[in-house]
Amino acid sequence: MALHPVVERVTARIAERSRASRAAYLARMDAQREREPARRALACGNLAHGFAAAGPDQDRLRSGQGGHLAIVTAYNDMLSAHQPMEQYPALIRMAARNAGGSAQVAGGVPAMCDGITQGRAGMELSLFSRDVIAQATAVALSHAMYDGMLLLGVCDKIVPGLLIGALSFGHLPAIFVPAGPMPSGIPNKQKAEVRQRYAQGLASRDELLAAEAASYHAPGTCTFYGTANSNQMLMEVMGLHLPGTAFVPPNTPLRDALTVAAAEQALRITALGDDYRPLARTVDEKAIVNAMVGLAATGGSTNHAIHLVAVARAAGLRIDWDDLDELSRATPLLARIYPNGAADVNGFQAAGGLGLVIRELLAGGLLHPDIACVHGGDLHRQAQVPYLDDLTLRWRDPPAASGDPGIVRPLADPFDAEGGLRRLQGNLGRAIVKISAVAPELRRIQAPARLFDSQDALLQAFRKDRLHGDFVAVVRWQGPRANGMPELHKLTPTLAALQDRGQRVALLTDGRMSGASGKVLAAIHLSPEAAAGGPLARLREGDLVCIDAEAGRVDALVEPAEWAARAPARADLRGNHRDHGRELFALMRRHVGSAEEGGSALFAAMDAEQAEDAEDAGA
Repeated sequence: MALHPVVERVTARIAERSRASRAAYLARMDAQREREPARRALACGNLAHGFAAAGPDQDRLRSGQGGHLAIVTAYNDMLSAHQPMEQYPALIRMAARNAGGSAQVAGGVPAMCDGITQGRAGMELSLFSRDVIAQATAVALSHAMYDGMLLLGVCDKIVPGLLIGALSFGHLPAIFVPAGPMPSGIPNKQKAEVRQRYAQGLASRDELLAAEAASYHAPGTCTFYGTANSNQMLMEVMGLHLPGTAFVPPNTPLRDALTVAAAEQALRITALGDDYRPLARTVDEKAIVNAMVGLAATGGSTNHAIHLVAVARAAGLRIDWDDLDELSRATPLLARIYPNGAADVNGFQAAGGLGLVIRELLAGGLLHPDIACVHGGDLHRQAQVPYLDDLTLRWRDPPAASGDPGIVRPLADPFDAEGGLRRLQGNLGRAIVKISAVAPELRRIQAPARLFDSQDALLQAFRKDRLHGDFVAVVRWQGPRANGMPELHKLTPTLAALQDRGQRVALLTDGRMSGASGKVLAAIHLSPEAAAGGPLARLREGDLVCIDAEAGRVDALVEPAEWAARAPARADLRGNHRDHGRELFALMRRHVGSAEEGGSALFAAMDAEQAEDAEDAGA
């Protein structure tokens, strides 16, 4: 099947835009490549430190024989998604040993849970934790002991952070090893109903806690299709998982077999063998386009409008929201998973899952098949489904047809003609909106602005019954520079309750909403942010605002002369800068780039340093 013309056009545009930066990145990675184990070049004292605690692997590391794998893990037993990874290093070491190699835990990375920190001060560290994870990954890989890596992570900032850090060592192959989803709990609709009743004062805290505990109730990833599960989809379509790994449940023989197989395969694709597949060559413009198409086709998390920009940048590639918008408009929506539907990821997997989606997208020319997947084949093999034949791990083709057309559909009969992630632009800046769960008649609003400086201020106005009529809730001073860009997920039940009682409402913010953005129109990630002097700081209470997701516009309907003459408002942000660890992230707030630039402090600082280097070279 020939490539879809939009996919072909956007891929070519990214490649051309990134020509110089991609070439420079690949040159750096090629220069780092070792033709034999790098540890052989270590001084004896250095090497002895590296294998002092390696037990049965000491002789192999001493002699330099066999491939050696770095395990970089996000394990902790507070996060349900990461708790199953406790035993992975033992499995991986055993598998590597049996295959003639070895493995060590090279380092751990922090793994925080947005589900726990929502609405709390800790949430202001969430986006920045991605940069910390990237740095921690680089520290783990800095010892020049390794020929390949296994990256153990699942959740929101963790997978992007691991990938960004690993790309600095892109001369090494890398395979991502997830844990899989927990069993399904109470139906998502039931949980959402309790949340809305609690927001309205109609349900008790005990009732709400019982509903939440019945939803989040076991080891494994939360089963709604938020950022964590979107991460797993991305690793599949980018060829960074063994096929069909994403949604296999934890603590099962199949999950353990896949973890063992990942270690074995990582040893096969090092530079020491005949099928060298460095991470730098797997993550190219085609893989990044596949990621954007997969995000659109499955109704994935809005957070990846930020994360994918940063990941691409780490690989020397430049993408923007125009690329995402164009691909999303050309990609049919093939899945409805909560919050875009009633089913969770377990229901999605049972109905055909990613194997069916990948096969359909490939058949329509919407994915690049010819990427250097870690399993040794191309993307067609990524559509296969793993299973155990007695004790032997095998793969088979996905089902010929969907097991439930209410959850996943073929390309010929999609839920919608497009994916629903759109870029908005206008005199208020540029923003992202996700419309896959928003009814068509609610995708445009023109209403007065109600201004709030925090989500708590909006919730307080709701509790005091001060939110009447149609309005656009403007929550500003929530961008990366202002307070680390926390998700504003606490607003979801409240805005949904207002909409359900007949009001026309929408959200406009320079913050993030959530990987679980729902049925209320939300223009998010508005850039430039208010704290950077963006147009959002010029809005006044009562200004008419138009958000039109169909036309791709976000505008303040204010006379141009008046709009130009307005001085931007200023906010007292000192309360965002102290306590709960926030004081440690001042450097990141000061240097962070915009949401469309990836919301990263690392790349802004790198740009500044490179500019200084160029100036020094010219002098």
